[in-house]
Amino acid sequence: MICRVIQHVCFEDLGSWKDILVRRGYDIVRHQAGIDLPGEEEWREADLGIVLGGPVGVYDTELFPWLEEERRLLAGRIAARGPLLGVCLGAQLAASALGAAVYPSGGKEIGWGTIRLTAEGERSCLRHLRDVPVLHWHGDTFDLPPGAELLASTDKTQRQAFLLGSRLLAVQFHPEAETEELERWLIGHACELAAAGADPRRIRADGRRFGGLLRPRAAKVLEEWLDGLGVAVQ
Repeated sequence: MICRVIQHVCFEDLGSWKDILVRRGYDIVRHQAGIDLPGEEEWREADLGIVLGGPVGVYDTELFPWLEEERRLLAGRIAARGPLLGVCLGAQLAASALGAAVYPSGGKEIGWGTIRLTAEGERSCLRHLRDVPVLHWHGDTFDLPPGAELLASTDKTQRQAFLLGSRLLAVQFHPEAETEELERWLIGHACELAAAGADPRRIRADGRRFGGLLRPRAAKVLEEWLDGLGVAVQ
């Protein structure tokens, strides 16, 4: 089985989810946005597609023209009902591909905090994250796409996750975040942290505090969603 992953920055990777995918028999093929996006056919026909986070905005197409191509890829995969998992920017791109607006939220949400599950969220794979702090790192938000179920919110961001059918899961936060690799995030996003007034010492300390709790819960989220696709472990 082939899992194609679109990355936007090298340190925002599959994190703790990589081992699960390998164990379930996926060959992981990585594509760098703006450099080597997959072709339409190979992306559409992959057994699983994952789009990860990044520091650009979906609407920044004049600055980063490849965003239009990436959005078309997601729209084509969604139309073909190919399993798709979007994280942070990936979730925003999925919302945009479904026709929903994506725009600045008016403030950054950076750091560790719990999500508030909706009734649909409580019935979804995200229930494993109940009362578990996750890593937030975003300044944009999106409208809920037509037909999608809202799964989670926070006080700062009303739309944190959505599900469309069983084959598209989009999360604004980072369940996959691997705290052992968090220093790469703090370095890579140092300018953003400074501009937002976010203290890397707090994020680092909270990562040490909550990372061990998040990892097994995040694993259950991914395992249950994959199980719902009807794909057996190889």
